[in-house]
Amino acid sequence: MPEYNAPLRDMRFLLNDVFDAPALWQRLPRLAERIDADTADAILEEAAKVTGSLLAPLNRSGDEEGAQWQDGAVRTPAGFREAYATYAEGGWVGLTGNPAHGGMGMPKMLAVQFEEMMYAANASFSLYSTLSAGACLALDAHGSEELKNRYLPNMYAGTWAGSMCLTEPHAGTDLGIIRTKAEPQADGSYRVSGTKIFITGGEQDLTENIIHLVLAKLPDAPAGSRGISLFLVPKFLVGDDGTLGARNAVHCGSIEHKMGIKASATCVMNFDGASGWLVGEVNKGLAAMFTMMNYERLSIGIQGIGCAEMSYQGAVAYARERLQSRAPTGPVARDKAADPIIVHPDVRRMLLTMKALTEGGRAFSTYVGQQLDLAKYAEDQEERSQAEALVALLTPVAKAFFTDTGLESCVLGQQVFGGHGYIREWGQEQLVRDVRIAQIYEGTNGIQA
Repeated sequence: MPEYNAPLRDMRFLLNDVFDAPALWQRLPRLAERIDADTADAILEEAAKVTGSLLAPLNRSGDEEGAQWQDGAVRTPAGFREAYATYAEGGWVGLTGNPAHGGMGMPKMLAVQFEEMMYAANASFSLYSTLSAGACLALDAHGSEELKNRYLPNMYAGTWAGSMCLTEPHAGTDLGIIRTKAEPQADGSYRVSGTKIFITGGEQDLTENIIHLVLAKLPDAPAGSRGISLFLVPKFLVGDDGTLGARNAVHCGSIEHKMGIKASATCVMNFDGASGWLVGEVNKGLAAMFTMMNYERLSIGIQGIGCAEMSYQGAVAYARERLQSRAPTGPVARDKAADPIIVHPDVRRMLLTMKALTEGGRAFSTYVGQQLDLAKYAEDQEERSQAEALVALLTPVAKAFFTDTGLESCVLGQQVFGGHGYIREWGQEQLVRDVRIAQIYEGTNGIQA
């Protein structure tokens, strides 16, 4: 299976020459104190090492072993726990997190480049981290100071993880018909009961605790999406001093057996009167959850770019080495029995299509990251509002476009390999399986339209 080498030259070109990100960061006071061109370059260099040497070597073995479920516990594939510990120590979970609670506070323009590297190197591993980062974002935006102080530091540190619990067996796109209930308690907490499905990282052995963000309805809630509230439900209860206490009444009933991303645990989660705490306002949980969902939608779009980049790297290397027939214009490798297939027009067409789609997608994702930074950090209200409007428009476009073209590029890469693309050895068939889900989850591409 080919190695992954992060396209740092292209990423630097986008940040420095196309978008002049360092100049933007310097005019945004809250970013200027944290990030400059040299810092960004050092982060990209280290990210390339982490993804290329730590995550990529576990991609194939993780796919072959998969996540395993037994008696409510999930075991991730060999090497994942150790890799996650190293990854967390580097502060990568909290890359864009609020510095007031231990995050690094880096700009999204930089984070989209890192996420692409992660998905290219190991899509399954990446999902554990990106779900945690999204949960942190929602909690930081909508949680009370008490909840943020209690949970965010350990989540940013990677000691605890996060999950997003929306879908139920009968309610996917139409969240207004969810049945999970939350009953108020005298101490201000809630008892949450119901079943959620398709929960990425709902159970795993990578972290000490898992902080579930759960959509549920109060007994007197209005019908439909106007009656949805958001609750924080930890796997283990957390004491006032931050120590872990008793196991909460939330358990993993099973995990799904999937076409791809097999090392990512996709869980059925049962909440049996679990203790939870309200995040944001009553009956406004869907709006709060959209803070996380929109982050995840862009992230899943970037999964398409990452897988496409990995497919291209493998295909172009193979095309330069595989000897078959002579070039239509005459022999190129005269000292060999045939020419490398990269000289054939149809192979060049496929490779150039992949390269164009990936580079275009990378530029587009960087632009959306720029708008997210402006929406969050710009001093001028009009500039923030304009950026927010662009993000609202472009997030579903980006998610659908990146994942559609991501699958197309992975299939083209497989085609370049011919029969070798259909067998496990070269990694192309895994990329096709792993990227396929990206058009489906976080809102199908038809819904994005």
